[in-house]
Amino acid sequence: MALELTQRPPDDVLLTKSEAPPVAAGGPLPRTETVAYDNNIVRLFSMATMGWGIIGMLVGIIVAMKLYIPDFLGGINILSYGRLRPLHTNAVIFAFAGNAIFVGVYYSLQRLCKARMASDLLSKLHFWGWQIIIVSAAITLPLGFTTSKEYAELEWPIDIAIAAVWVIFGWNMIWTILHRKDKHMYVAVWFYLATFLTVAILHIVNSLELPVSFLKSYSMYAGVQDALVQWWYGHNAVAFFLTTPFLGVMYYFVPKAADRPIFSYRLSIIHFWGLIFIYIWAGPHHLLYTALPDWAQSLGSVFSIMLIAPSWGGMINGLMTLRGAWDKVRTDPVLKFFVVGITAYGMATFEGPMMAFKNVNALTHYTNYVIGHVHLPALLWNGGFAFALLYYIFPRIYRTKLYSLKMANWHFWLMTLGVVFYVIPMYWAGITEALMFKQFRPDGSLMYPNFLETVMQIKPMYIMRSIGGALYISGAILAAWNLFKTAKTGSLLRDEEVQVVNRRLMVEPKRETWHRALEAAPLRFSLYALVAVLIGGLIEYVPTALVESNVPTIASVMPYTPLEVEGRDIYIREGCNNCHSQMIRPFRSEVARYGDYSKPGEFVYDHPFLWGSKRTGPDLARIGGKYPSAWHWRHMMDPRSTSPNSIMPAYTWLFEDDLDLSHTEGKIITLRNLGVPYAHDFEFDAVDLAHEQQRKIAAELGTTGLQGINPNKEIIALIAYLQRMGTDIKKMPVASALVPAPNNTASK
Repeated sequence: MALELTQRPPDDVLLTKSEAPPVAAGGPLPRTETVAYDNNIVRLFSMATMGWGIIGMLVGIIVAMKLYIPDFLGGINILSYGRLRPLHTNAVIFAFAGNAIFVGVYYSLQRLCKARMASDLLSKLHFWGWQIIIVSAAITLPLGFTTSKEYAELEWPIDIAIAAVWVIFGWNMIWTILHRKDKHMYVAVWFYLATFLTVAILHIVNSLELPVSFLKSYSMYAGVQDALVQWWYGHNAVAFFLTTPFLGVMYYFVPKAADRPIFSYRLSIIHFWGLIFIYIWAGPHHLLYTALPDWAQSLGSVFSIMLIAPSWGGMINGLMTLRGAWDKVRTDPVLKFFVVGITAYGMATFEGPMMAFKNVNALTHYTNYVIGHVHLPALLWNGGFAFALLYYIFPRIYRTKLYSLKMANWHFWLMTLGVVFYVIPMYWAGITEALMFKQFRPDGSLMYPNFLETVMQIKPMYIMRSIGGALYISGAILAAWNLFKTAKTGSLLRDEEVQVVNRRLMVEPKRETWHRALEAAPLRFSLYALVAVLIGGLIEYVPTALVESNVPTIASVMPYTPLEVEGRDIYIREGCNNCHSQMIRPFRSEVARYGDYSKPGEFVYDHPFLWGSKRTGPDLARIGGKYPSAWHWRHMMDPRSTSPNSIMPAYTWLFEDDLDLSHTEGKIITLRNLGVPYAHDFEFDAVDLAHEQQRKIAAELGTTGLQGINPNKEIIALIAYLQRMGTDIKKMPVASALVPAPNNTASK
């Protein structure tokens, strides 16, 4: 009986006498209490989930269309691809999926703990604080305020706000757990605790930055270390923001919807501890064949492959929970969304480890295959679960039936069909790109030396992806209408009063197992979970940061000039790293196409690193000096004038806006404080030096016959940076590139 109760989420209502747990002789008797669950906070997060979800998906379709209609909404800087793409990712991850997580947590935690959330005030502060952060992101990202780090683009004041709001959420959650009416924590709560602790660590460590001004900062880390920290964060943001909380949701809602206990309690334990311990190691598989030390890459690959075991343990536990209830899947839309979501989770957690094999990664990385891999679970696992939650919760908190089962079924099929149209073209495009990039002629030259030849081949896939996205958002709009009508036909039960059995002081009739005892001690449980996730991160990062031989310095690599610093910041502002990598891998095909492969020492002054993760356009690591400055001028004004069929948008505002040098001095000081070896008092000459370089570039452009050249415009600074990229390495003797310098001052 005790095992059965552990496997099944605690009931929302008073249990019958026959369901009451056994009590040891002499132990306190369970007593009944009245509890009022806060459904209003669930309603608020539900509305935010639907609203932000549709907005985020709409921005995604606009961004997708820009890849085959580059002039779509062109000439408007806040609507350019590079600025909208991070807005899309932040909106769907933190606004849509984030609010969906809170829907699931606030609904299930109260019922699992048989207690109202500990503080209504903290619940409201959490809700409104999170929405204000989302609005801040929606304003600052299109305006170009970005750190450039994927999924962590928001600038330092917003980072601080995120940390504060996250602590409020965790404080309220842990406080509620400490006031629970059940002695043991159900498995869903384990995942919620791990989510809170790990996301807090990931966010704080990756967001360490030194401010230059309000809404401008530089990462505390440089080059290789910055890349390692970023993808330790990026991969584990997927793990602990898009996976563990949704697994907690699965463990509560799937048994509830199917009216079946979880398949295996023991498998839940293995799933939880195996997943949180192994996942944290896997981040370096995003950096295979890059300048990251090889030992770190190997660790990432090995642990990624090991990750299949706990991930599939969770999938099996979720699907097998439906044993004896599969007939309900035919008629219940909630179960349909859950089943497809769990299946997509299983597919993605098999595919991810396969992509961590170096030979597979060599083909798929930097291509659209990764886009397909990411969107399969994002659309079905996270998206499908979010909709299942809402379809499950709305009729219950509004005390009515779902307005239209038929509409929910239509939504399910539009979602599924949309994903098929989205994902398959991306897989096809990725394989096409990989094969074309690596194809050689018999004489040893590249078969497709022009990057645009590949782009032209995959354009139809971009169009099909948009169709898939349109189908998906159509289903989401249908869901919003269905839920709205459901709410209109019912009435909200703001404070849901129920009678519960308080088993907090229950004494087990026999000695508990070690894990059963741990489930009764939330603080000790949290400490063990924290240790489990810290081990991998520390082992991977500390040697990379402290052992100098991991990042050999290169004598010829020098800090950027003040104008190049400003040009680099424009590159970051416009999101150029969304489409262009700065990392040439040691492959024959990449060296033949782009130049010598990238070395760790090339990036020691890069705050932040800009290696990128996708090549919608060619790599730019060696672009400096490849073309004359006049080519860059024409290319940025009208990309198709220099590169016919290019899908890059024009950046006309760079030719109209004056370069702001008011923070140049502060930028030099900040970078020096971060370890860039600028001479003392160099900052006082920085603006004059920038003006001098501006005039020099303008004079060079003037000799080419170009008209209307103004040295004070932003385009001049961007050209200065582009022409610098990858040029330092060409100045050094080949042998010295791999020789570690005695310390990091070799280039002074």
